[in-house]
Amino acid sequence: MELTQKDLEILKAKGKTEAQLSEELKMLKEGFPYLKIQAAATPGHGIFVLDENMENQAMNIWNEFLASGASVTKMVPASGAASRMFKDLFSFINGKDDKPSNDFMKKFFNEIEKFAFFNKLNETCISLYGKSIDSLVKEKRYKDVVKALIEKEGMNYGQLPKALLNFHKYLGGARTAIEEHLSEGAQYAGGKNGKVNVHFTVSEDHIPLVNLKFEEAKGKLEHEYGVEYELSTSIQKPSTDTVAANLDGTPYREKDALFFRPGGHGALIENLNDLNADVIFIKNIDNVVPDSKREDTVKYKKIIGGVLVGVKQKADGYCKILSKGTPDEDKLNEMLDFLHKVLCISHDGTAEMTPDQKADFIYKKLNRPYRVCGMVRNEGEPGGGPFLAYNPDGTVSPQILESTQIDPHNKEAQKMMKEATHFNPVDLVVCTKSWDGKKFNLPQYVDKETGFISLKSREGVEIKALELPGLWNGAMSDWNTLLVEVPLSTFNPVKTVNDLLRDAHQ
Repeated sequence: MELTQKDLEILKAKGKTEAQLSEELKMLKEGFPYLKIQAAATPGHGIFVLDENMENQAMNIWNEFLASGASVTKMVPASGAASRMFKDLFSFINGKDDKPSNDFMKKFFNEIEKFAFFNKLNETCISLYGKSIDSLVKEKRYKDVVKALIEKEGMNYGQLPKALLNFHKYLGGARTAIEEHLSEGAQYAGGKNGKVNVHFTVSEDHIPLVNLKFEEAKGKLEHEYGVEYELSTSIQKPSTDTVAANLDGTPYREKDALFFRPGGHGALIENLNDLNADVIFIKNIDNVVPDSKREDTVKYKKIIGGVLVGVKQKADGYCKILSKGTPDEDKLNEMLDFLHKVLCISHDGTAEMTPDQKADFIYKKLNRPYRVCGMVRNEGEPGGGPFLAYNPDGTVSPQILESTQIDPHNKEAQKMMKEATHFNPVDLVVCTKSWDGKKFNLPQYVDKETGFISLKSREGVEIKALELPGLWNGAMSDWNTLLVEVPLSTFNPVKTVNDLLRDAHQ
């Protein structure tokens, strides 16, 4: 493909190479293979269900780990505007009906006083129209109320990131999603010195507003929880944007220039790679609850943290032994048992290996990044499903897969998909350092074959968009993965504005 001078300048500005561009166009043209799965991961078969004794043990390990002075960071993917959260409200103000005619809008207005942003919205209505929400509703000026909430002249909630929206009511005020994540971090991620590291990935446009919120909230929350915050932000790197293509696979252009789109949350593997901590928690911006409803969240964060630390310490001990040479047969079998029973990695070929080959195989499997994923029982919410999947080296291990990665025409695979009992709500705790304390280079552990292609409309033209391997699926494909059941009470996402009316958010 002939690149113009303009194309080359765009590539340079994004920090991308011509080889990367060719690779992306090839993917857009050829698509991606479906993943071969052995079975759905279920309790006792890939998913661990802990009893009370194990939970207490894990919490003790976590508390000792924090007391030892280890460094912990909480990473919160918080990019993007909340426009999807207000989709129904946009439809209402752009629609023909002047009053709420569907269940969603009726609920919104019937319970409007329950929203944490109610007082601010009321003030905004008075400022814009000289009338309170109550007066406007009596006059059937429903659209004006909604406009005051989501449009730029009002509170601009339709364009702000979820991070900056008032999520929960408190005595004398309200807290944004950012403030709830800071509060949460203080309750399970505070180190020996009382420092709490929280890192948010945000879009570049929102950095000034996010920093303003940090300044406003930091001192108050530090005083409340007796901690000291180290807060940082990063943006999705321009080099992770992916080229768009026409339906025939040729590059899509606008104004005679290549057109790039953000490559999806999988791009954040680069941001994660830049963080330096012994343990990192990863949790979505909209999955937070107020202090009064947070007991389970804090408890199970400590539990999955303790499971990670306990397993990693055991694996590191084995790596240390293996680094000195091949141990005896009994020790090798003990390590293979650990791979099989704890890390749920199976491989038919180990029986034929020599002791040296076994030692090499075990070391390669143990000396990788680790993650523990909290799994909740699936009650119809969308999310990645847990499966035992085949890897390129012939091993089978736990993976979190999106439905797009499973062949829709393969009856056996579809049957397995229906057998999945749990899903991962992006509730992860990870370790990105090797047994000798060196940081892994995380992009090396991405399975590039696990991206997917979505169809988008761009100014009336259908285009192909390339989504990078998802952060918690393909981007972490070559990690050691433990799936641990956590209660549904730890999963409270806010996908639409009315989700804030659920009990967990009140």
